[in-house]
Amino acid sequence: MAFTNDHLAELNLLSLFNLSSINEGIKVHSHSASTDAVAAAERLYTKGLITQKDGGYLTSLGTEAAEHAQRLLSVLSSDENSTV
Repeated sequence: MAFTNDHLAELNLLSLFNLSSINEGIKVHSHSASTDAVAAAERLYTKGLITQKDGGYLTSLGTEAAEHAQRLLSVLSSDENSTV
């Protein structure tokens, strides 16, 4: 199983959340955000990961998912983990 474009858009959105503050959310503006980001926010809301259809705050499940997404991004972005 591979990541789909929808998965990648959702992971990108989860990576935007500041995990050091539960009082800091995000807002996905439908008039200025990409259609992929708007659709990703709606899917994350439907899955119970964020509190609003257009962003809001992370739920407890969303916090866990965002932690994993951000760790994965960190690992994949790290030059130290390169075996080449």
